[in-house]
Amino acid sequence: MERLEEAGSVMSRLMQDMPDQLKSFSAFIKAAEAEGALDEKTKHLMLCSLGVAFQCAWCIAVHVKGCVDAGANKEEILEAAMMAVVMGGGPKMMYIEIVYEEIDKYFK
Repeated sequence: MERLEEAGSVMSRLMQDMPDQLKSFSAFIKAAEAEGALDEKTKHLMLCSLGVAFQCAWCIAVHVKGCVDAGANKEEILEAAMMAVVMGGGPKMMYIEIVYEEIDKYFK
């Protein structure tokens, strides 16, 4: 199963088992990701970097798609992901492989 599908599956199960909590969390995410002082693309690039920093393959998949949907190009996504490597070194660099796997779905 693709990472995006896996993330969606978890969210679906949580919606069944914990709807109030998931609805509240989803509302927070929507508000935090909304355009404000930072535009949507910048926020998704930051979230992609944080996905690498926290070594979360599912987060990387979700936020690479968010980056693409917000108009980011491959170079912008990779540069954002490398900011996690600046702070985290080699272990974070290995998660760039997952970034590549995800961006290869959108850019050829």
